[in-house]
Amino acid sequence: MRILLAEDDPLLGDGLRAGLRQLDFQVDWVRDGEAAERELRAEPYAAAVLDLGLPLKDGLPVLAAVRQAGIKLPILVLTARDGVPDRIRGLDVGADDYVVKPVDLHELAARLRALIRRAHGLPQERLCAQDVELDLAAHTVHRAGQPVSLPSREFALLHALMLNAGRVLSREQLEQHLYSWGQEVESNAIEVHVHHLRRKLGASLIQTVRGVGYVLARDKPAR
Repeated sequence: MRILLAEDDPLLGDGLRAGLRQLDFQVDWVRDGEAAERELRAEPYAAAVLDLGLPLKDGLPVLAAVRQAGIKLPILVLTARDGVPDRIRGLDVGADDYVVKPVDLHELAARLRALIRRAHGLPQERLCAQDVELDLAAHTVHRAGQPVSLPSREFALLHALMLNAGRVLSREQLEQHLYSWGQEVESNAIEVHVHHLRRKLGASLIQTVRGVGYVLARDKPAR
């Protein structure tokens, strides 16, 4: 899943970006509040990690502005401001979660997964469609109870489609889920990944909507 990281500390930001990428997030990193607000208004992120003490524009006014604009993506505030009034204000302004630095990277990833999951109305880490089960926490996929090995891009694509089961996603939308800034995208990358997923998980799982994109079918078509 593609997320926005807004953090002005270069060492912390670089560490969070690298660590979250290792945990299968695609991370775009900005270092000031104005850039954070601009990107949140322009790009379809799955979630955001927002520091409060940002240069140019503080994180709380950024949070207030994007909520007033009707932007509903999950936003996790990560900050050194640990006072109870600060936490209350952040949550009241529109934060979905509030974490005080320092934070364990795996806990941060788990909180992000939970926020993204809840935003899609999903109560647990396991996503199921037909005879396929994807476990986000364990990073595993099973088909009919048997493990299936997927490289990171295929896993991320399957995750995006399962989060949006029954909804058609365009190639551009899927590319935005899978790739962050500066990553080269081959023109047929999504088609290749879909082909591999169909071969491993069954041809009926992912359907092509001609001229529009792809949709994950919850149930197998009736014979």
